Amino acid sequence: MTIDELSVAAIRSTCIDVINKAKSGHPGMALGSAPILYTLFKNHLVSDSENPNWINRDRFILSAGHASALLYTMLHLCGYGLTIDDLKQFRQLNSLTPGHPEYGHTLGVDATSGPLGQGIAQAVGVAMAEQALQGQYEDGDKIINHYTYCLCGDGCLQEGLSQEAISYAGHQKLNKLILFYDSNNVTLDGSLDMSFSEDVKTRFLASEWNVLEVSDGNDLKQIDEAISKAKKSKEKPTLIIVKTIIGFGSTKQGTSKVHGSPLGQEDGAHAKKDVYHYDYEDFFIPSEVYDNFKNTFIKRGKIAYESWQNDFKNYAKNHKKEALRFENLINNDVSAYLSDAMPDVEVGSQISTRNASGKALNDYILSIPNLIGGSADVAGSVITKINGGTDFTPSNRHGHNINWGIREFLMASAANGIMLHHGLRVYVGCFLVFADYMKSAIRMAALSHLPVIYLFSHDSIAVGEDGPTHQPIEQLAMLRSIPNLNVVRPCDEKETYAAWYLALKSLNRPTAIILSRQNLLNLEKTCLDGVKKGAYTILDNKENDIELIATGSEVSLALDVANSLLEHNIKAKVVSMPCFELFEDQDKQYQDEILSLPYEKRFSIEMLTTFGWAKYAKHNIGIDSFGTSAPANDAIKYFKFTKEDIVNKILKLLNK
Repeated sequence: MTIDELSVAAIRSTCIDVINKAKSGHPGMALGSAPILYTLFKNHLVSDSENPNWINRDRFILSAGHASALLYTMLHLCGYGLTIDDLKQFRQLNSLTPGHPEYGHTLGVDATSGPLGQGIAQAVGVAMAEQALQGQYEDGDKIINHYTYCLCGDGCLQEGLSQEAISYAGHQKLNKLILFYDSNNVTLDGSLDMSFSEDVKTRFLASEWNVLEVSDGNDLKQIDEAISKAKKSKEKPTLIIVKTIIGFGSTKQGTSKVHGSPLGQEDGAHAKKDVYHYDYEDFFIPSEVYDNFKNTFIKRGKIAYESWQNDFKNYAKNHKKEALRFENLINNDVSAYLSDAMPDVEVGSQISTRNASGKALNDYILSIPNLIGGSADVAGSVITKINGGTDFTPSNRHGHNINWGIREFLMASAANGIMLHHGLRVYVGCFLVFADYMKSAIRMAALSHLPVIYLFSHDSIAVGEDGPTHQPIEQLAMLRSIPNLNVVRPCDEKETYAAWYLALKSLNRPTAIILSRQNLLNLEKTCLDGVKKGAYTILDNKENDIELIATGSEVSLALDVANSLLEHNIKAKVVSMPCFELFEDQDKQYQDEILSLPYEKRFSIEMLTTFGWAKYAKHNIGIDSFGTSAPANDAIKYFKFTKEDIVNKILKLLNK
């Protein structure tokens, strides 16, 4: 048995043992794709396991995250600190080997993956970041120059997101993106032909990709030659279609029965001894296999890292300012470039918060050189363009404006990839109602602690004539329900700048900034410190009878309502609560100071669903139905969100 044969057998056998011990997992793809990852890690992937966060390493993203046992086995063999005992704890509580790979939890995992298709889209973002960073620095290819690899399966390519990603990668000519397609013709429910019959090769060719084919997924020479050829591409990303056998070695190989269930001891022993000719006890890996990776992957990575360190020192001699900027921004921290000064605004002047956001963006880009982003074909509506900036294109990699096209899901997932790469800060924008298209990717950013910035405009029924299909109702509550996501709905220009400031300051929590289409009054008491704390008092009549809690456009409405209630001898305190999450971060003393009256004397006012407000107020004034097509003011009157209507509702609730 050659060292290659022994190594692949050891990888496959370890995957069987890992999944059998857990009594849970997905052996099918892990066994079928083992030769792909073996060849990639042994012969091509450049990364240093002693410096796993090295910015210029090659990236590998397992889009089919259910094959995690295979990735963990590779990380173990490649020196990332995962021990045999860690492998034995696969899928167990608090282990380093969870059911699907988790970025930041396990060294060597370059992206959280599992929801099918998202890994491909994240890989597109990583490949974009590599090119963008090259373009943003003079002679940038001397400090950033690596490949992005991704492994997907049939399921990934059935998800609609995959086509958004494939289309955009081809359009952007991301030639250093290499996607492996484990083509085994089986999904969880059965044979692939039950649900899928398209010509994948032609699909990718039509999307401006190179396509290479490996007819035998066990042929290491074919796989190696395909990777070598893919790396030479000058203009197109490359798909490598590898025909594999799902669950190779099992008596159930080639069937859906081996997709997501452990082989068990008997079938596992058959695969290891009779097919792989690997006659060792469970979890044993011969020293020759470890030496194989020490002499290839580990040695290559160490040499490459040390070489890059020398290259960077030489680069810094000739590009002192750029090298310093690169080092300062490498970990996504832009706080040193941020000023906490808020704009001077005239109280009583008016501006929509989407326009205020556009002003903030263009102010911050002057001091934050690595800010990059765009919208899903609504830049003029969400105000996401950098004035005087150029577009990120294949011929202009230093452009800061990204035109994502009408691909909201891809936009959000690729933004995750850009943040995973490090070195850039990214924002994306669309209408709030279409946050639904992005939800799964937003959740992934929050789970992965990636500080992506989302700009969601057209935030209420004030969208007007476009009607209920475009008027958000439940989307804000949906966003607020996602753990580790700051959702900020500013009420004026200062709060909008504050939202941007906090979003850029964040290192481990994404931020959604919710913006109005219509003009809003600039108020007197709004401030950065108040937004930092999530909620603060902007009107206090002392000895208050009730508290009005509002966000966004409804804050000025609440102030008007409070003034009108004085005519009825009712004193109302007004609280602006732009961010639930930041308010929850405050200590109880502060929370009790802001929401100081008894629960039954609190009223929330928000022109969206009341869902979620019961935590803060007994009386919730909102809209719990879909909207209507009418001019904005008519729609607002129809849903009784005028000052007079709100006053009457409050009087009725107070039995006045």
